[in-house]
Amino acid sequence: MAPLVKLEAISKVYWMGEVGVQALRGVSLELSRGEMVAIMGASGSGKSTALNVIGTLDRPTGGRYLLDGEPVERLDEVDLARIRNRNIGFVFQSFNLLPRDSALANVALPMVYAGVRPAERRARAARALARVGLEDRAHHRPSQLSGGQQQRVAVARAIVNEPSLLLADEPTGALDSATSRQLMELFCALHAQGMTVIVVTHDRSIADYATRVVTFRDGALVEDTGPRGRRAEVPAAPPGGPP
Repeated sequence: MAPLVKLEAISKVYWMGEVGVQALRGVSLELSRGEMVAIMGASGSGKSTALNVIGTLDRPTGGRYLLDGEPVERLDEVDLARIRNRNIGFVFQSFNLLPRDSALANVALPMVYAGVRPAERRARAARALARVGLEDRAHHRPSQLSGGQQQRVAVARAIVNEPSLLLADEPTGALDSATSRQLMELFCALHAQGMTVIVVTHDRSIADYATRVVTFRDGALVEDTGPRGRRAEVPAAPPGGPP
């Protein structure tokens, strides 16, 4: 079976005028369907850039990216938006909820863009809230919810379209340790139900929930524990490339 995510020698350069900053340097990585992976690294290591490339929020400068066997790095914005809405769920540190809308309306939002009818949107959003334990908070606005509850609403929104891939960028960064544990247990439950989960974190205690940990340094993938905790050697990034 083809890997769900396949990065082949991915590079990413951000240009500031005539100065290029290389965020990723020849990154190659394969992730199978059903894995729960933590991406670790210090600030500026390239871990969030890698997640943005995987989520098609950012285009690589060089290399090849296949998502479920489909090359996506050269698709236009319309096709990329379709892939994101259908196949990928996103959870961010800052929740990104609409403050004037209820939890139910926030969760239903991705289905608006997908053209789902209102009655079905409400039903599916309610089921997603139930999956994260917030069925009794459906009509609360974000200001009426705790930080942990707001993040659960964000998770419900991310999974409402049943994506094959759930991406979380520092999802516990704004939460206390007890609430962080609850959130990671929720991710583990979703993983146990068959969802592929990728979490970017700088916190080793959060990474320990994953079945595989990959580590970035200076834009290169430098360590990979392998899919069952088996440490795998990662070759050095190739020299050269854009500055």
